[in-house]
Amino acid sequence: MGNENQAEFFAAKLSEAKIHFERALDCKHTEFDDLYPYMIEHPQFFWYKRYVAWSELLTIVKLCEELGIEWQPHFSQQQIDYVQKRVMSSKVLDYWFETNDSKEHVS
Repeated sequence: MGNENQAEFFAAKLSEAKIHFERALDCKHTEFDDLYPYMIEHPQFFWYKRYVAWSELLTIVKLCEELGIEWQPHFSQQQIDYVQKRVMSSKVLDYWFETNDSKEHVS
């Protein structure tokens, strides 16, 4: 895989991981729901679903860094700070979209 193809591949994977995380934040359907449909009945499901999506996002970012592929342009400065800290805190959950009433939420 050439460097250009590699960068395009990881940019696509990064975008998918970001969308997956944002859908999990918004409690929207993700492929995780299809893998574990019984989890919907449990209160801890949404926390776990978000944790899985956050882990996926961090993994893709780490691979991009190791390969020298820019990942920051896909995020706001605030989101970059959250990703670099690597800890999914309540602040990340509450302010990923800059403000709670932001129109940036995924559809």
